[in-house]
Amino acid sequence: MTKEEIILKANEVLADEFETDVETLLPDAPLKETLGLDSLDLVDVVVLVEQNFGITLTAPDFVGVKTFDDFYELLYKRING
Repeated sequence: MTKEEIILKANEVLADEFETDVETLLPDAPLKETLGLDSLDLVDVVVLVEQNFGITLTAPDFVGVKTFDDFYELLYKRING
């Protein structure tokens, strides 16, 4: 999967699940604040990633994830790594 495909699919899934406009999901925007995520919502993100991308993430995977771009990069590396 290309990074562009990952970004489009991730944005679609996140916007739908967290009821926000896809236009607000900018690469430099803070992931947690933009989506209003708490620790329980991160579990939802893990489940969404597994369902939509076929990879399993754990809490430590999110340690360096601050922005949407960090999240896209994590997905890209795990899918294509």
